[in-house]
Formats: sequence, structure tokens, C-alpha cells
Amino acid sequence: MSDSTELTTGTRPTGSAVSNQQGTRDIARQTRIAPAVDVFEDPHGITLFADLPGVPREKLDVRVQDGNLHIEAEAVVPTPAGLRLQHAEMQHPHFARAFTLSPDFDVARIDAQLRDGVLKLTIPRREEAKPRRIEVQAA
Repeated sequence: MSDSTELTTGTRPTGSAVSNQQGTRDIARQTRIAPAVDVFEDPHGITLFADLPGVPREKLDVRVQDGNLHIEAEAVVPTPAGLRLQHAEMQHPHFARAFTLSPDFDVARIDAQLRDGVLKLTIPRREEAKPRRIEVQAA
């Protein structure tokens, strides 16, 4: 498995979590989680929803480089004042996911919004790649 997914017409995203195997304490701090993602496609482009619970905007990095879309984020899990952490499965969850974008998409016009722990990316299709109706003349 790879933790890279190709986004082209008609494909389903897949990914895998990658973890550091240097001991229980390091794993808890540096485990990378592939966030759950839903991808919807229409003639205008694709809309991607990624679940990133506990991630503030300041800890979110979305970038496109060489036709690849990268999402990296770190959740902030606050400890209430006066309480001491007794057990944590993951103290600093780190989310990471990568997608290969088809050249049909206009990466210069990607719109990103983070709301209630869900990242919404709208990736429009290039004008020349949009489906168009061709009028047929009768001879």
C-alpha cells in the first residue's frame, strides 16, 4: 500500500496509516493517521471532504506541488487546567494524506475551507477539460 492516492475521473481514494516503530511512547506522539476522505465529482470539478477532528487552521497545511495535493495537519488536544493526563492513545495526532491530481484540474483555483473539523477542498476542472455539447449539423 502507499499513502498516495490518485484523483482522476472514476477512481476511489485509498490510503494507509504510517507509524513510527521506535517504541510505544514515540508511536503515541508521531503516529500518522490517513484522514477519512469523501470525494464527489461533477462536470465542474471535484469536492473533497477530509475529516480532521481537533485541527485548528494554524496547524493545517494544504499544498499542491508537481501535480500532487498534500494535506498535513496536527490536532490539538487540550488538557483542562487542574487535571493531569493519565492515559492518552495519541497525544499529538498527526494527519497526512497525498493525492495525485489529473492535469484536468485547475490547481490555481483550489478553494479550501475548514469548519467543525472537516476540510472542504473545491478543485475546479480546467475550462478546456469540462464536458461540452457539440452541435451536429444535418447534411
